[in-house]
Amino acid sequence: MIVKTDDELQKLKEIGRLCGLAIKTMSEALKPGITTLELDQIGRKLLEDNGARSAPELCYEFPGATCISVNEEVAHGIPGDRVIGAGDIVNIDVSAEKDGVFADAGASFAVPPTTSKMERLLRDGKRAMWVGINQVKTGQPLASIGNSIGTFARKNRYTLISNLASHGVGYSLHEEPKELATWPDPDETRIMEEGLVFTIEPFLSIGGQWAEDGDDPWTLYSSPKAPTVQFEHTVVVTRNGPLVVTMVD
Repeated sequence: MIVKTDDELQKLKEIGRLCGLAIKTMSEALKPGITTLELDQIGRKLLEDNGARSAPELCYEFPGATCISVNEEVAHGIPGDRVIGAGDIVNIDVSAEKDGVFADAGASFAVPPTTSKMERLLRDGKRAMWVGINQVKTGQPLASIGNSIGTFARKNRYTLISNLASHGVGYSLHEEPKELATWPDPDETRIMEEGLVFTIEPFLSIGGQWAEDGDDPWTLYSSPKAPTVQFEHTVVVTRNGPLVVTMVD
C-alpha cells in the first residue's frame, strides 16, 4: 500500500490502533493458568466489538483470531488448550482488517517470574525493532533496515531468524514490498517511497538461525532451538521519518 489520501491514512491508523490495543489487552490478561485459546478469545472479542476481522482467518483460514507462540514456538502458534505457566515467554501477533485496510503488529512478553537473561532478550528485541524503524524515511534504501538491525544484533551477541521477513501491508495482509529482510541482505536494492506501508518485525534470538516447521501446518520453531522474541509495528514512510500506526500509548 502507498498511502495517497487522508482517508486511506485514517483507515490505516484505525486498524493499526485496534491491532495495538488487542495486543495490550491480551498482554494484561497474561497470567499462569490461562490457556492460549482463552487469550485468543480476548483478542477476538476486541477486534469484533470494533468492527474488525482477524486477518489470518480471513486470508489464510488460520485456526484462530491471533497467533500466540510460547517458548520454543517462534511464530504462528495456534491458540488452543496449552496452559501458560510462570516463566513462559509468550509472543502475541495480531493482524486485522477493517474497511478494506489491514495492519499487523506483534510483541513478546515474559510471565513472571523470569530471569535477567530473558528480561535482557525482551528489552533488546524491542530495541532491535526500533533500530530498524528509525531508518525509515522517504528516499532511504530499504536495505538500511536490515543492515542496522544486523549491526545491533552482532554488537549485542544475538542472532536473527533469517527466513521470517517483514512485508508490505495495507490493502492485503502481505503485499509489496515482499520479503523485506530484517537482517543484512546484499541483494536488497529497493528504495523507500513516500507513503509506502510495511511492517518491521525482527526475530531476535540467543542462537536461533532459522524457523522450521513443526507437527502442524502452522507453528514454526527456531533452529537451532533457542529463546527467540519478536516485536512488530506497521509503519508508513514519510519525508519526516517513520509514522508508526500500531502504537497505542
